Amino acid sequence: MKDIFIFAIESSCDETSMAIVKNGTEVVALEVMTQIDTHSLYGGVVPEIASRMHTEAVTICYEQLMKKANIGMDKIDAVAVTYAPGLLGSLLVGVEFAKTISLVYNLPLIKVNHMAGHIYANQIDRTMNYPLLAVVISGGHTNLVKMTGDYEFEVLGSTLDDAIGEAFDKVARIMGIPYPGGPNLEKLAAEGTPSYPLPIPVKDNTYNFSFSGLKSAVSNLVNNEKMRGNEINKANLACSFQTIATDLLARKLSLALENTGIKEVIIAGGVSANKYIRSELKKVCDQYQANLSVPEFIYCTDNAAMIGAAAYPLYKKGEFASYDLNASASDDIF
Repeated sequence: MKDIFIFAIESSCDETSMAIVKNGTEVVALEVMTQIDTHSLYGGVVPEIASRMHTEAVTICYEQLMKKANIGMDKIDAVAVTYAPGLLGSLLVGVEFAKTISLVYNLPLIKVNHMAGHIYANQIDRTMNYPLLAVVISGGHTNLVKMTGDYEFEVLGSTLDDAIGEAFDKVARIMGIPYPGGPNLEKLAAEGTPSYPLPIPVKDNTYNFSFSGLKSAVSNLVNNEKMRGNEINKANLACSFQTIATDLLARKLSLALENTGIKEVIIAGGVSANKYIRSELKKVCDQYQANLSVPEFIYCTDNAAMIGAAAYPLYKKGEFASYDLNASASDDIF
């Protein structure tokens, strides 16, 4: 069979990224241009600034990618782009650039959901074996999903309020941990012990999650200690929060493994870069003799390689987009 090369674009938040992916599994070249230094000045991503910086970076990113690649655009079979969900202005930059490349080189256009990209990051340099359970954890999502084949999703459970990545970032802000909150909270937690008593959420037999109450408990604790003039041990509080939040993920995954008998598990989404979460979910999988797949760290956070991987099954199905494709801030694959 002919090798299929997909040119992929990702611009859903604050990374401008492009990649060339071969057969949905092999990354020929990858370029990621981050805006983290700029947004750290504001304590979080500013959408207007993000979209403007994507506009400035998109041609530079393209030129740098093509310098890395050993093939030219004449070898490319399709163009794939993240169209949703994400920051609307940021997404629009990527979508319009993808349309331009598609038109100039007469290539089919493939629209890819950002969360599908995170799932298919597990397909890079390996093979996803079905059926499987996907623990989808990001700034906007917390889902436990059963997959029986490519793009065959059955949602077993979801968050009832905040996503886990959102909760990490909000707790970091409450504690005065600098941006990016989630990764910096993880680093601080590694230095502490879980000494603060925090509530254990969703103690039932559903597959659902909830992090809002846990976040509120941290906020109340911090405020009460300040009023009493007591100093917070930030490392211990970060560790306490991370331990309880991760335990919730582990309990729900354990329940799903027990009830379904599935022996394949993947972790997907930006929070999959958290080493403590990886290690705790690995313990659960070992208990049930299940295989755990987690993307390499470079493919956990936003990148175009995962978009190219997710586009490959759509290419094989002939699911192409027209030039009236538009970006969407909230379109959900699940």
